[in-house]
Amino acid sequence: MKRICVFCGAAEGARPAYAEAAGRFGAELVSRGLGRVYGGCAIGMMGILADTMLARGGEVIGVIPQRLASREWSTRV
Repeated sequence: MKRICVFCGAAEGARPAYAEAAGRFGAELVSRGLGRVYGGCAIGMMGILADTMLARGGEVIGVIPQRLASREWSTRV
């Protein structure tokens, strides 16, 4: 397996622990050599997970409708 699909919230969640867990999960995926395919959003937990992976040299593939990408909600890679 090279990549996994992870969809999560476009909000950071009700507790800071949720955002922290998203960051730890992203770091763990990179440490295992796994890429991520997801909804492409740059905000909330989706963005935290993507940003963490990109900062560590991981692979992130975002799939997002053009309508949302044009609103700049997509991950900037």
